[in-house]
Amino acid sequence: MKLKYTFKDKTAIVTGASSGIGKALAYSLAEKGANVMLAARREERLRTIVEEIGRKGGSAAYCVTDVTDETDCQRMVEETVRRWKTVDILICNAGISMRANFDDVQISVIRRLMDVNFFGTVNCTKYALPYLQKSKGTLVGVSSTAGIHGLPWRTGYSASKFAITGFLETIRLENLKKGVHVMIAYPGFTSSEIRYHALTADGSSQGNTPRNESEMTSSEEAAARILKGIRLRTQYQVTFTDLVVYFAKFLHKRLLNRVVYNMMAKEPDAPTNEQ
Repeated sequence: MKLKYTFKDKTAIVTGASSGIGKALAYSLAEKGANVMLAARREERLRTIVEEIGRKGGSAAYCVTDVTDETDCQRMVEETVRRWKTVDILICNAGISMRANFDDVQISVIRRLMDVNFFGTVNCTKYALPYLQKSKGTLVGVSSTAGIHGLPWRTGYSASKFAITGFLETIRLENLKKGVHVMIAYPGFTSSEIRYHALTADGSSQGNTPRNESEMTSSEEAAARILKGIRLRTQYQVTFTDLVVYFAKFLHKRLLNRVVYNMMAKEPDAPTNEQ
């Protein structure tokens, strides 16, 4: 009889854990009895979250980490193993977005998106994977609808999310006989800080969100779906909307292109660059 999966006493690393989905994942994992290493750049936020988890009886620590820095990622994984001897779950959630027409955007902005979203996933996976192989654990990459179909004015964001998919699908194949569970999560449009910090054409943060955050999936809901996918060891965690986009892409791509463009163009001050 197959035993029911439990998070109790598992050791999990969550990147981008100072806000949004990462923060929600950290709280939820701790509530379920996991040891949680929170990784992000904002130390004050990380400390506050870890202290609150501790007050509730959970087990958590933090490591200030810039996922674009390979050395930082190695140190973070080593600190996790030093504390809890293993890594059972790695959730690569750290990410940034952008909102600019490619005609206007600086190439450095695209590189920044790839460094954080794609290479951040690569860096963390590189050093955690040997431990995940030993524990037959789970590797999760948090992607996006933009990783299923390109979104206008998000060239770097979409490119980085497509790259994550290719990378993780390959890692899955290379570890088929090693027992590592690899899941790509597509949480859909989720209420978080990512749009407030999205980069504009010159690399500055836009400072606000062009969408109604209250109409989106909450970070807590997105986190719950991801944890369910881990528990069931699914290869992909997708929302209904993402499934529609996926199938529409193959069934009627031209129509989907128009629908996606029109939807995104409705955002206030959308950088359409239309003549």
